[in-house]
Amino acid sequence: MNPATIQGLLLLTALTAMAADSGKSAPDTMPASLQPPVAAQRPYTSTHHGITLSDPWHWLKDPGYPKITDKDVLAYLKEENRYYEAHMADQKPLVEKLFQEMKGRVKEDDSSVPQKDGDWLYSSRFDKGLQYRLHYRKPVSGGDERLILDENKLAEGKEYFQLGDLVISPNGKLMAYAYDDDGSERFEVHFRDLETGKDLPDIIPGTLSSLVWTSDSQGLVYGLANENWRTDNIHFHHLGDDPKKAKLLYKEPDIGFSCDVDLSAQENWIIIETGDQVTSEIRLIPASDPTAKPILVSARKTGREYTVDVRDRTLFIHTNDEHVNFRIATASLDQPGEWKPLIPGSDKHYLTGFTLFQDFFVTEGRIEGLDQIEVRSYSEPAKAERIAFPEPSYTADLSNNPEYHVSKLRIDYESMVTPGTVYDYHVAEKKLETLKVQQIPSGYDASQYETERIMIAARDGVQIPVSILTKKGFKKDGSHPLHLYAYGAYGMATPPDFHANRLTLVDRGFAYAIAHIRGGDDMGHQWYLDGKLTKRTNTFNDFVDAGRALIELGYTSKGRITASGGSAGGELMGAVVNQAPELFGAVVAHVPFVDVLNTMLDDSLPLTPGEWPEWGNPITDKAAFDFIRSYSPYDNVQARAYPPMLFTCGLNDPRVTYWEPAKMVAKLRALKTDKNLLLLKTNMGAGHGGKSGRFERLHEAAEEAAFILWQMGMTK
Repeated sequence: MNPATIQGLLLLTALTAMAADSGKSAPDTMPASLQPPVAAQRPYTSTHHGITLSDPWHWLKDPGYPKITDKDVLAYLKEENRYYEAHMADQKPLVEKLFQEMKGRVKEDDSSVPQKDGDWLYSSRFDKGLQYRLHYRKPVSGGDERLILDENKLAEGKEYFQLGDLVISPNGKLMAYAYDDDGSERFEVHFRDLETGKDLPDIIPGTLSSLVWTSDSQGLVYGLANENWRTDNIHFHHLGDDPKKAKLLYKEPDIGFSCDVDLSAQENWIIIETGDQVTSEIRLIPASDPTAKPILVSARKTGREYTVDVRDRTLFIHTNDEHVNFRIATASLDQPGEWKPLIPGSDKHYLTGFTLFQDFFVTEGRIEGLDQIEVRSYSEPAKAERIAFPEPSYTADLSNNPEYHVSKLRIDYESMVTPGTVYDYHVAEKKLETLKVQQIPSGYDASQYETERIMIAARDGVQIPVSILTKKGFKKDGSHPLHLYAYGAYGMATPPDFHANRLTLVDRGFAYAIAHIRGGDDMGHQWYLDGKLTKRTNTFNDFVDAGRALIELGYTSKGRITASGGSAGGELMGAVVNQAPELFGAVVAHVPFVDVLNTMLDDSLPLTPGEWPEWGNPITDKAAFDFIRSYSPYDNVQARAYPPMLFTCGLNDPRVTYWEPAKMVAKLRALKTDKNLLLLKTNMGAGHGGKSGRFERLHEAAEEAAFILWQMGMTK
């Protein structure tokens, strides 16, 4: 037996002893429902790069995954749920109070602003008391509104429901829609005749992509999830044919790449996109002839990303091939790989994308972290007309603009103090027209709140932006609690947007802060690169340093920071409580990616191969193995005091599997030296997004807020 194996077994023995000791500390008179569940420890080791890992809670991964039927696994998760319910029982009045408060901020009969697409105006709305949306359309020429899809009817009797894509055929007569009713993110496509309101017999199960109609309205192009929950294919189904005999249009050979489809702005080209986190490759097929030989735009080059749209015979390409903040190039459809410069990359201006219209095109991006929308002419593309917005800190983007020939643009706008606002921007007049402002039925006065954006120095000297929301009159004397939120991964920025639920904490004296940490692309694409792979720990350090700086600036004091994050943001929560547990008074980790090393070592899991460009491949690269091991939250749990924590997961989650938080909680129970509350809640019929109905989600938000207030001693 090698020394590493001996060390692993010694660790297992120590953990078992500590778990036994911790069990003795519970008073014999404590009801069984209030005694912490103890997950059994079963010897399990694996060896990588000469290092043997001991994982006594490996058994929590059901060997039959993605089916979860193991009786011991289910029994443990249910025991944790009972423990959660028992501890939250006394907080039910608070949860209900917060739920009603949050519900009071929701306009129950809310509706979207109708948008024209061809001969029809499309809209959706919620009716009072309903959990899901109703989708309508009416003729532009006049006539009655007609219900085309009722999500509530589809969700009836189901614990979970999520509508995926919904697309109308070019002739306006048919609708394809896809939904997931168990949280596994495998969507089933159905077709509806919009003239009769009846569904066609064609059903396509197991899709995991966008849906694109062919030009003749007789076929659909889509991707199927394979047995490993990867979309490595694009298929074409002709209406009336057996979906099992759909024609394969493209098959991706690289297990790390996934596929999707899109439609060009002029709706004459179907765009087949394939790629991983850092590399992309695109093919074009005529929407009028989906079985034609695809046109390869440019063969994949590792580290090069690009997207494409087509205007007449010219390709427009958004790419990072020459500058980290991307540029826009053009090419002839006859020579798609020969790219000519159109808009160069910029150190200051991060170009995030473009949208083509008949008479102009629009670029989106960020300057110093703030969203920019610019209208450009085809004749003078370097000359940009930037849309001006009324606040110094905000978030704005193009909304749904389905038509190619337009004179105005639909735009979504909000800030930390300004509720969601829908504008039409009239291009010729350079004027914003307000169409809708999110209503807060229980009342909201923006003048009673303040928002600011500060810069704090991370430990390596980099300046990190932090957006803060407070009630007017907030005193920076260290007496207030502060809630700190971040995501910090995959190049996904966390915008300074409006969320009514934040008012639940802010109205009770909290400051609410968003740390725009590295790993997102808030400050440009390099910001993302500086928080991934070998620089991943910058993300965690930025969050901790933001917390410490906010204490020094008087926004709060040590032990009075609460924090939350989900998915990769849940990994962040696990990492920061390992690094600086003393800062936090309560932490909530939703569907947290905390077992990073074991997941990246398991290439049979659905997402692992495609995730290696983000995290590193510890299977083949010892340096990646060592680095991930140094920060992976599960691997770095220690015998120390931790703050009160709430973990959540979904049994059917294909992105962050349920056993990650379950193992983390089990290990924390065995090792942590404090008596602070540790809870795990598993949604037994949901996936990565938690419960699906709008009020069910509000109830979960109320539970999170109640847990935070309870642990901070602020339940009254």
